[in-house]
Amino acid sequence: MLDTTELTAAVDRLADRLRAAPQSRLQRGAAAAGLALARELAVRAQRLEAPDAPPRTMPDAGVFAVADQLVVAGNDLAEILRTAPAGPAFRRELDEAVAAVRRTAATATL
Repeated sequence: MLDTTELTAAVDRLADRLRAAPQSRLQRGAAAAGLALARELAVRAQRLEAPDAPPRTMPDAGVFAVADQLVVAGNDLAEILRTAPAGPAFRRELDEAVAAVRRTAATATL
């Protein structure tokens, strides 16, 4: 079992920043960056859970929903990784997901 606390904490911090951002900032790109990350995390989770099925795209539910979409996608991926058998492939997946969240947090205009 992997410790996914780092992933969930990073996702929660970014989601909190998105929730606190003014509408104008969300519309200038912060929400788009959050949605892109949520979609990436959702695809990662789907590929681990059902590698033979084509991944579904998370819908755009609007700028005020993106923080919740990010939390759902991040927590889904974290749970899949937490319960996966320990191994380098799953560790790499976790590290890549954490890096993606940090990259988005560093580059999103919040």
